[in-house]
Amino acid sequence: MAKTRMAVQFGMGTSIRSQDYTQAAARAIRDALWHNSLNIASAFGFPKEEMLIDVEIGIQKPEAVDTSALVGIFPYGKPSFKVVAGGLDVPKADGSGVTVIANAAIVVSFDLERSDA
Repeated sequence: MAKTRMAVQFGMGTSIRSQDYTQAAARAIRDALWHNSLNIASAFGFPKEEMLIDVEIGIQKPEAVDTSALVGIFPYGKPSFKVVAGGLDVPKADGSGVTVIANAAIVVSFDLERSDA
């Protein structure tokens, strides 16, 4: 069987006041998921639980993201996470901190077997 990419979704999330990098990442994931309602699993006759979900999050402080807190966002499927340097920290005008901006890319795949039919 081969992992086959079926869809890619993108999203952006922020943490305006609390500088919470995990929350910004969670909002980016939700933004990506809520752009479209994917019916890929049912369209191909697969159980939703078999979705392989690769999540890449770009954020200024990757080490500050708790990926275990992000798993619960996905109602089904098998999510895996990669957190990398990216996104943006925008300093506040009054010097009281930064606005955290995260970007997320979500790739939905299935493990498919090739048919010669």
